[in-house]
Amino acid sequence: MRRIVVPLLAALCLPTAALAAAPVPADGLARIQMQVDSGFLTPEERQVVNLLIKAADQMSVIYAKQAKGDGPGHGFYPDGLTKAQLDAYLAAHPDQKAAITDGYTVVRRQGERLVTVPYNVEYKAELETAAKLLDQAAAITTNASLKKFLTLRAKSFRTNDYFESEMAWMDLEGTPIEVAIGPYETYTDEIYGAKTAFEAFVTLKDPTESKALDKYKGYLRAMEENLPVPDSYKNFQRGGASPIAVAEQVRGGGDNTVGPQTIAFNLPNDERVREAKGAKKVILSNVLGAKYDRILKPMGDRVLVAEQAPLVSKKYMTLETLFHELSHSLGPGSIKVNGRATTVSAELKDIGGTAEEAKADVMGAYNILFMMEKGELPKAERSQLFASYLAGIFRAARFGADEAHGRGAALQYGYLREKGGFTWDEGQKRFRVNDDAMQAGITSLLAEIVKLQGDGDYAGMNKFFDRYAKLDPQAEQVIATLKDVPVDITPIYPEKL
Repeated sequence: MRRIVVPLLAALCLPTAALAAAPVPADGLARIQMQVDSGFLTPEERQVVNLLIKAADQMSVIYAKQAKGDGPGHGFYPDGLTKAQLDAYLAAHPDQKAAITDGYTVVRRQGERLVTVPYNVEYKAELETAAKLLDQAAAITTNASLKKFLTLRAKSFRTNDYFESEMAWMDLEGTPIEVAIGPYETYTDEIYGAKTAFEAFVTLKDPTESKALDKYKGYLRAMEENLPVPDSYKNFQRGGASPIAVAEQVRGGGDNTVGPQTIAFNLPNDERVREAKGAKKVILSNVLGAKYDRILKPMGDRVLVAEQAPLVSKKYMTLETLFHELSHSLGPGSIKVNGRATTVSAELKDIGGTAEEAKADVMGAYNILFMMEKGELPKAERSQLFASYLAGIFRAARFGADEAHGRGAALQYGYLREKGGFTWDEGQKRFRVNDDAMQAGITSLLAEIVKLQGDGDYAGMNKFFDRYAKLDPQAEQVIATLKDVPVDITPIYPEKL
């Protein structure tokens, strides 16, 4: 196993490999050769990882089909189909709603009717290739939990039933290989936010670093109890396993490789698994480090007044990332609307993913403040948290209003600006954080989002975003100064280890 003597939060203060300053390409994406420490792998583990890299590439082939086209339905729905048309069709054919909104089907036209095709049929060739690679990796590994997950995931690709393999993924232990592969996020489905996109994370876990942050999962119930909402909006039914891992990514696939690069993930999304076992949070330390060095730190000097800019820190970017992912496991999940059992994601449809990302950002900051109250983090570092948080809002806002994280960031900006969490310094042409008002604003914003989620209030959530998810002239002025700072990174990984 790898031995790193520098704790994660200290290690992240070191320069990231291969990150020498370079001109920003026209697309705003900094190309970075990612260096991964794989010297600790056994020959067996190395074989397994290289097979998983090939399987991850199949996720990219599938996702290209899912994301094709410019319409909101992309490859999940027939060309030209609008949300209004689908709403009308489902109203006339309620017997088809379950199949059409199922996360593991595509929708096609058959004359005047809509029909569904399961993923294992639509993407049979690619999924069979990936399944064979997973079977090969399962045959090589001697780790029982990894063997079980890979075998069951290969089966899932063939049967279109992912529950058993998701449960097995939560039980991975005793291996440095942390791999998530399959259909997960629903952001690409802009019609209903229901169809899952294929992606992959092939990573190498550091047990020492993971253990250093693992203590925070013990506070999940206390964090739930501490939410600034009535108990009816809290969820004490989810499983408490919720492992935390720190890992270096060696390959991404599918949805993980396009748009804003993921610095952490919280999976699985299946509420049944979350209620049984919780969810796993994985921080991609090499991706996070690259983004801090090339993006967040330089942005601090452009966003914040001179006396506050040095407060932007890698430590609090890391903690905000961790608590963002922890916060995905808190608040409403399975809910009742007018006596009907349902889920937040089902009720909020296309706005659901954006609202969830905004919730996790705000709740992440709120829970870090809670850890300060508990003595796990220094209260004296509150200003570092808020400076890093505000810089992070601007980092995400640059992704654009059409992207979930970007629109969620705009919501946070508009709401917290109105509440006085930060003000414009006309002399410096920068923002000044007001710590007490920022803390109060974060608390009230979190309460607003969680209540709308718990009520399954689709119209109310859209109205809330329409009111606040806007950047004013001062925000646009600051963003205009960031042209020499990359919008994001494009990690370049080795073809094999």
